[in-house]
Amino acid sequence: MLSPDGPGLRAAAACLAAGGLVAFPTETVYGLGADAASPAAVARIYQAKGRPAFNPLIAHVGNLAAAQAIGRFNDDATRLAEAFWPGPLTLVLPKAARCAVADLATAGLDTVAIRVPAHPVAQAILAAFGQPLVAPSANLSGHVSPTSAAHVQSDLSGRIDLIIDGGPVAVGVESTIVGCFDRPMLLRPGGLPRADIEAMLGRALAQPPADVAVDSSQPLAPGMLASHYAPRTRVRLNATSLEPNEALLAFGGASVRGQEAAAATLNLSPRGDVVEAATHLFSYLRELDARRAKTIAVMPIPSEGLGEAINDRLRRAAVERDFRKPREQ
Repeated sequence: MLSPDGPGLRAAAACLAAGGLVAFPTETVYGLGADAASPAAVARIYQAKGRPAFNPLIAHVGNLAAAQAIGRFNDDATRLAEAFWPGPLTLVLPKAARCAVADLATAGLDTVAIRVPAHPVAQAILAAFGQPLVAPSANLSGHVSPTSAAHVQSDLSGRIDLIIDGGPVAVGVESTIVGCFDRPMLLRPGGLPRADIEAMLGRALAQPPADVAVDSSQPLAPGMLASHYAPRTRVRLNATSLEPNEALLAFGGASVRGQEAAAATLNLSPRGDVVEAATHLFSYLRELDARRAKTIAVMPIPSEGLGEAINDRLRRAAVERDFRKPREQ
């Protein structure tokens, strides 16, 4: 684990150039970076995370010009990029004729997911490396996303080469993903609220067609699998009361029946602020998971603004998973 100073950034760039894996902060969550053009390096990401190879990765670049070298921008895509980059927005675009991103990273699709992160450490690493990086969240596949270097170390110690510790992240949920097709389509809610995008475009975002199932063997974008962002502890949504040996993920100033007997309680935002709640979501899920309660019961959270992304992550965290590993004793 290195600091985001000159020596740390140079070490990160050298490691990436040698095909290594480097975790670093973005404004959304910590990403696990690798050379986007190297199939071997990309394969190491899938192996380290235990991520299905049919689940595409996001390519991170430093600016719009670098993005235009790997993706084909229509008018809507250009307007979105100019309005919201750098920032928590990923655009899914047709690949450019000479797209440098390895086919393995795009899961064989003819599209590529691209983001320009705003975090200064991410920008510094991209500048030092000088080429696109693929950088999914730096955690085990399907697990709670990392919002600190300690979360990365907990999941991936011994599996990756370096962690650049830039402190806790600011947004706390992954980027919003918009597919720039005939009509802009919301593929994943995230750190940029839907309302901001629709206000800029002057029209509503399309929804994915019904035949694009979240459990598809070929998702259009990262984060669309039904079970994702999940702790090992079972998650129960919209709780208005607690059962024995349940932990509570609270929101706002209200209480639930039986709260005084909770195995543990953490409040995402006592004042009911969804922006504050987003910054705490993944770290609080990890903390409650460590309490080894029977269930994490989650109070209702409004869906306005970043609440849409929070509820999306919680719904996926609550999906029953047959592959959930037993805890170590």
